[in-house]
Amino acid sequence: MQFRAIFIKAWLTLILFICLSVPAFAERPPSFSAIAKKVGPAVVNIYTTQKIRANIWWFEDEFWRRFFGLPYEREREYTRRSLGSGFIISPDGYILTNNHVVARADKIKVKLSSGQEYEAEVKGTDKDTDLALIKIEAKESLPTVVLGDSDKLEVGEWVVAIGNPFGLEHTVTAGIVSAKGRVIGSGPYDNFIQTDASINPGNSGGPLCNLEGEVVGINTAIIAQGQGIGFAVPVNTAKDIISDLKIKGSVTRGWLGISAQDITEEIAKNLGLKTREGALVTEVFPGEPAEKAEMKVGDVIVSVGGIPVTNLRSLLSAVAKQKVGQKVPVEVMRDGQKKTLWVTIGERTEGLKITAGGQKEAEFFGMTVQEVTAQVARELGLKEKKGVIITRVKPGSPADTGGFMERDVIVQINRRPIEKLEDFASEMNRAAKSESLLLLVIREGRALFVTLRPRS
Repeated sequence: MQFRAIFIKAWLTLILFICLSVPAFAERPPSFSAIAKKVGPAVVNIYTTQKIRANIWWFEDEFWRRFFGLPYEREREYTRRSLGSGFIISPDGYILTNNHVVARADKIKVKLSSGQEYEAEVKGTDKDTDLALIKIEAKESLPTVVLGDSDKLEVGEWVVAIGNPFGLEHTVTAGIVSAKGRVIGSGPYDNFIQTDASINPGNSGGPLCNLEGEVVGINTAIIAQGQGIGFAVPVNTAKDIISDLKIKGSVTRGWLGISAQDITEEIAKNLGLKTREGALVTEVFPGEPAEKAEMKVGDVIVSVGGIPVTNLRSLLSAVAKQKVGQKVPVEVMRDGQKKTLWVTIGERTEGLKITAGGQKEAEFFGMTVQEVTAQVARELGLKEKKGVIITRVKPGSPADTGGFMERDVIVQINRRPIEKLEDFASEMNRAAKSESLLLLVIREGRALFVTLRPRS
């Protein structure tokens, strides 16, 4: 009997040890109700309206246009409505959301969780990070979120998204952090958090929260063909620019005036580099700060203003953090030797630039364009992989006044074919003093001519 008691006790001890040693036995999936209660009151629904004037064809077929004696195009005005989300960051009514939620809106209405509605005013926008700051005038102090630290996020960590998908107010979804530092080609400072928490149209601008109920990201984008693949802007990116948006209404970033790329193993071997860290200079633009500091093609930039540079994306981030007009040390590796160049930081202006994905872009007259890649052509259903696609249009710019829109694909300028970015830049530089330009664009599968007046 004594041996039996000892045997049973030993088995019970072993089972208890296993249960305490393996977390899967001791833990259940967390409940997210506390997060919803904490963050939900500060999440808002955003409704916008925008009046659009567009030139449309009377008939697609040129024969019928001539047969009826109709003009090639006519102007039509219609109202576009859109939905989005946002969250309150200060009791006096400042709200953070995505720029694409409020861009070019004629009227912005914000609905609180209490059901109260207010008209909002745009205080600042930044297309490069797709963030915007808007404000409402409420009589009472408003509930706010707590901004967390997105740098501390770990892949596999639970996150919760709250927003207004398809107009379904205050929808709560949960998932994990699938990846960090994602580059999806949306802008020069891509650094997205990827998550499988359900994100749909209308979630844009809403918060992505950790288990402490802190906002760690701003839900921004989805992949249309994928399920469980959503992207959020890290909240630390927003914290870096909120002050500028509130005070100046925009963000001023530094500029070296170069094109660069990541370093592959083959390139490192050929250049005699010990590591792949740094960004390789592939082009130095004439008259820009880098050229004035005698930077050369083939230099490997390893730090800017004391900030280490490990790849192209970190280079863009490091340069963006520098103050315009400030002289900063830029360390480069040249012919196996480390060299310090003192560069006076410039401001990003019109012309050729480089994106975080290593792809060139150009900015003229308020529109930013990139070359149409095979992936872009596939996503937009384009028959030809030629031309440039508009990725951003600055409000109030000549491009905006002319009616150009994001996702327009430019295939001709003044009847000259545009096949690559250099064609576009060349024609734009040629036309800088022109009164007007005639551009042929593909918009939602249809071709139409749009006029651009550079001096407007």
